[in-house]
Amino acid sequence: MSEFPFRLIGEPTRGGIVAVCDHASNHVPEEFDLGIPPDAREKHIAWDIGAAGVAERLARRHNIPAFLAEVSRLVVDLHREEDVDGVIPTQSDGILVPGNIGANREARLDRYHRPYHNALGAWIAAVEPSLILSIHSFTPQLESAAEKRPWDVGLLFNEDDRAARHAMRLLSEQGMTVGKNEPYSGRELNATMNRHAEAHGRPYCAIEIRNDLITTEAGQARWAKTIAMMAGQVTLALNAGS
Repeated sequence: MSEFPFRLIGEPTRGGIVAVCDHASNHVPEEFDLGIPPDAREKHIAWDIGAAGVAERLARRHNIPAFLAEVSRLVVDLHREEDVDGVIPTQSDGILVPGNIGANREARLDRYHRPYHNALGAWIAAVEPSLILSIHSFTPQLESAAEKRPWDVGLLFNEDDRAARHAMRLLSEQGMTVGKNEPYSGRELNATMNRHAEAHGRPYCAIEIRNDLITTEAGQARWAKTIAMMAGQVTLALNAGS
């Protein structure tokens, strides 16, 4: 990992579309012994499976520059507010993370969370994008729950649903099962977009893709193309004032 908890792909242009991927990496620096089973770092508790591949293809193939995290959400969750317990998770989907119990919260925030959001805020402010895409993925079924999640994709939002309304319609027209604030609500979990989009009146789409649809490069390429086309149409609709 570089000295920064993020990496950039592509050069944003003023008023263009950009992408953000808070859970792009499952990297755990060697200094941290989280005390979890070795295979846990490959699970959804450590990162958003497939999301980085989608974001990378948005940048490299569709000219939508991307800002990607470089540290696992098990070390510090960049998509949580600083003052919530889950920013350094001690358990996730029934898996205990004993190495985080009693962790030095301020040290991790100073090293990862604050530099990430300071840099992201400056990156976005410099170009004032017409649309921010927040790229996430969700597991089809939590290990701690019996129900399967039926959605192909979800659009999350808190107060500002301008872009989400158009995105939901466009994706539904392609025959997808689209969740409105599913598999969880953006009114409860929307930290990055609350901070960098809603707080500044910037339109955004917080997109949750079911991760079994993007585990392969082909799936990631298909979804990047779908999202890029959708984002262009959403931007046109917003510019038209609809």
